[in-house]
Order: sequence, then C-alpha cells, then structure tokens
Amino acid sequence: MTISEILYQKENFTETEKRIADYILVHLSETSRLNVQELAQKAYASHSAVIRLTQKIGYSGFRAFQTALIEEVSANRYLGQSVDPNFPFNPYDNAEKIAQKMLDLSVHSLQRSAASLQSDSLEEVAKKMLSAKRIFLFATGDSQIRARSFQNKFNKINRYLIIADEYGENDWAALNLTKDDYAIFISYSGESVNYEKFLRLLVQRNIQHLLLTSRKDSSLAKIAQQMIEVPSGEEKNVKVATFTSQIAFEYILNTLYSICYARNYTTHLVDLKDKEETMDSWYN
Repeated sequence: MTISEILYQKENFTETEKRIADYILVHLSETSRLNVQELAQKAYASHSAVIRLTQKIGYSGFRAFQTALIEEVSANRYLGQSVDPNFPFNPYDNAEKIAQKMLDLSVHSLQRSAASLQSDSLEEVAKKMLSAKRIFLFATGDSQIRARSFQNKFNKINRYLIIADEYGENDWAALNLTKDDYAIFISYSGESVNYEKFLRLLVQRNIQHLLLTSRKDSSLAKIAQQMIEVPSGEEKNVKVATFTSQIAFEYILNTLYSICYARNYTTHLVDLKDKEETMDSWYN
C-alpha cells in the first residue's frame, strides 16, 4: 500500500493526524521538500505530532517517511492524469474523454501494482503452483471472472485449475484440499466469513495457500500464510464498477501464469506447435 493510500484511509488517526494527512495529500510534491518543522507549521500541528504520524504508518521517523515519499512522488511523474477509481468519469464527458480517463485509470492501477510486487514472492508462488497436484481458486463476483481467465490460460499448458466457488461447493473444496494441493484466495476487501474459516483450516492442516487482497490489515490477511497486496482506493459499495481492483488482480495473475510458463518455455512451445498442427489437420 502506498503512502497516499494509507493517508487517504486515515485509519485510527487522531483529528490532528487527519489534518496533517490532508495537507500532505494535497501537497505531495511540496511535502517531499519540507523539513519536519515546516510541515508542522503548514499543517497547523506540532513537530511531535508529525513524528508520531510517520511512526504510526510504519516509518522510523520523518526522514525515513520523507525518503519513501520522494520515491513515490518520483514514480508518479511517469503516470497519466490521476483519476478517481470509484467515479473515473462524469455524465458530461464525451467518448474521447472517457476513453482517456479509462486509459489513465488502467495505467495507474498497473503501475501501482508493479511497484508493490516482490519478485521473490512471485517466484515462490510460481514454484508452489508448479509443484502442486491440484490448484484451487477461491473467488466470487468479478474476481471469479479473473480466476476463470487464469484457469483458462493454464488449460493451454495441460494444468487444470479448480474454481472452488463453482456450484456453491467451496466448503467441500476447502475440506478436500491436501498438503499436495495449493489454494489461491482472491478478495479485494480481505473480509469474508467463509474464507476466514477456510484459511484457518488450511493453516491448521499446513496446506500451502496465497491471498490476493488490497488490505494487509484485513481479517484474511492476518491469517493467510502468504499475501500479495494490490492497490486500494475503491469504496466497498459506492463506485461505478470494480475497475482498478480487477485490473490489478488480472495483472498479478497474468504475471504468475507467465512465470510458470517460462519455467518450461521450450516444452510448452513444442507442445503448442504439435497441438496446432493436429487442429489444422482436423479442419483442413
């Protein structure tokens, strides 16, 4: 999660800390050049209040916070126009304007997702997937559409993933998982009573699993053995559609599939060629 996202959420912030956060969000570039006393004066807060806020959001002090903020501001210079992920367009926008805003929204989501990924974690997940006997995907709604796309890609390399929530049988799927299997949970909010029960069961049985979510402090994230975080910003209910979250999920899943494919690249290409030649013989 980026500094901007943490400050935007203002979780467990005091009123003074909310005021400091609001100032920083409006003046990101300027804040990256201010010293702690200057920021305190501009946000009508005390020197110690600024320090406490930086520590509350995970930094050792103001200098560490400012270093991270400078990196974030620098990275954002390469992004398009910032767009509200909940209402990225308005009723007065023409088709050209909406198309541009959707492009900017997509670029933001992809860039922020890429910035938060750890290559070691991706390699570890891919390795576990390739060694698993079966892979179960737990996802509902729009996220299940991403899961089905992920499933379809693996069909091409002779790996058959299982949609656990299909036909409302996710409880049986969770109970049938063994130590030879691997489970992937996709939940933007990281809050699900059923998934929480399933994860506790998998932890108890030492069954490998991964959680994709936007909330590292969510109920599921606190239980999951391994987690990959996607950018947050979407409201739970008040939004046009789940644009940014689904772009982020698909990007991560596509990356995982590509890593798995690359580990046996030549074998998959030879197999693909053989199958294409067979299919051509069927229809010619």
